[in-house]
Amino acid sequence: MAAVLRDDLTAVDRLIRARMASENAPRIPEVTAHLVEAGGKRLRPMLTLAAARLFGYDGLFHIHLAATVEFIHTATLLHDDVVDESAQRRGKPTANLMWDNKSSVLVGDYLFSRSFQLMVETGSLTVLDILANASATIAEGEVLQLSAAQDLGTTEAVYMRVIQGKTAALFAAATEVGGVIAKADEGSVNALREYGNALGVCFQIVDDLLDYGGSTARLGKNVGDDFRERKLTMPVIKAIAKADPKGRDFWHRVITEGHQEDGDLETAMRLLTKTNAMQDTRAAAMDWAGKARRALDGLPESDLKRLLNDMADFVVHRVV
Repeated sequence: MAAVLRDDLTAVDRLIRARMASENAPRIPEVTAHLVEAGGKRLRPMLTLAAARLFGYDGLFHIHLAATVEFIHTATLLHDDVVDESAQRRGKPTANLMWDNKSSVLVGDYLFSRSFQLMVETGSLTVLDILANASATIAEGEVLQLSAAQDLGTTEAVYMRVIQGKTAALFAAATEVGGVIAKADEGSVNALREYGNALGVCFQIVDDLLDYGGSTARLGKNVGDDFRERKLTMPVIKAIAKADPKGRDFWHRVITEGHQEDGDLETAMRLLTKTNAMQDTRAAAMDWAGKARRALDGLPESDLKRLLNDMADFVVHRVV
């Protein structure tokens, strides 16, 4: 998938390593390298690179922007693992487990600062506006998720607002800034943003599905983490909506009260299957993948457009 962008991705990795360095605080590159070099998919940087190259960009600032979105993403992961008290990320112990919460939060702050330095170097106020807004939206999504946590009354509409913020906003910004830096026309930039947003929604729905139906190796975290953290993701929200009184009592105990016992994860998975929640959630993911592909319809045909289409297929086919 990344072969057509191999040279650009190599340049992005070089820039990331250079900018995550710190002469005064050696823990910063230690913590950052632990996560950045742990084998992430680099989907967001690829979106920026592909969008820019799709419209003939031949400068260097797409490399800056790809590194920027990866730094923003990494910063949010460091903060998320503290909030969620996670123990595993990308198949490795989380930074907060390897070091401590303070280090994870502060290194995340450092990466946010580095990302803004990279944005400014492009000299584009439009790019700065897009990525600054995305950073704020990500934080809003995370706070909304906290406020909706453990509330069985949380609706799919609220869930969608959460994932539009915490996940889709950065996907959308990553593709949009690629088009902006390449000076694509307004219609094309809008199409790239719509594609990124739909792809991000699909990506998060699939991740939520995999937490109940995937493998630890595929997830890079422990299967059932969302259940143990009492997160109301789409499969659970759909199951609760169709639950009988006994099923609703179960969800109230494990999610609202947080009283979880051995075997509860298996019971949850049976209820998700019984209510067709997994099947319905999978259908929603495929629908959003289709929206992503359709957003590309008016863009110029090329290997890069096919790459973007393939990304939508890659994201959704993790669960089909």
